[in-house]
Amino acid sequence: MNWRDVELRLRARLDPLEGQANQVASHAPTRGDRDLNPDWRDLPAPKKPAAVLAPIVRRPEGWTMLFTQRAHDTPAHPGQVSFPGGRVQAGDTSALHTALRETEEEIGLARALIEPLGAWDRYDTGTGFSVTPIVGLVEPGFELTLDPREVADVFETPLAFLMNPANHQRREAEWGGQLRRYYAMPYEDRFIWGATAGMIRALWERLYG
Repeated sequence: MNWRDVELRLRARLDPLEGQANQVASHAPTRGDRDLNPDWRDLPAPKKPAAVLAPIVRRPEGWTMLFTQRAHDTPAHPGQVSFPGGRVQAGDTSALHTALRETEEEIGLARALIEPLGAWDRYDTGTGFSVTPIVGLVEPGFELTLDPREVADVFETPLAFLMNPANHQRREAEWGGQLRRYYAMPYEDRFIWGATAGMIRALWERLYG
């Protein structure tokens, strides 16, 4: 994968983080769990705003994307793979503020080490969240401190793997009495799926689709 080309695409095709407060552009399109499940009944309205950071680590041997493995006793998506991030709090000034604050709280990645590039399609989840995902470039050499109440582990997956549509599996399972279709991107012993995989798919479509 040509990393210079990847960076050019990211800088050109993401939605800008505009203004002094770094507000996400209001014209950003919306994706969500309903993309693969247009016939879902009783899907809750996305009333809970949230934001996540998709950290891309510019390792010389190949760029990677950093994920968290949620703690098994956390009330929010226990045990699942996710991006660092969470709900918008009253004191947050923007989606970027939320993503950077939550990232530092969850895994100890300091804001000064992150270069935010932009946002892509907001993602509405079946649990009622409306999530703004934001890409941030990170240089290697950082140290992390995990909050064990929320995060059990962190890991990195090659960006070349995630940006290959051949690795974007479509799966089905029963959830809440209904058939649920979702994206899954298993890598080694990690299972990236659901909303996180859906956001990655939307990022691929934004850059290459």
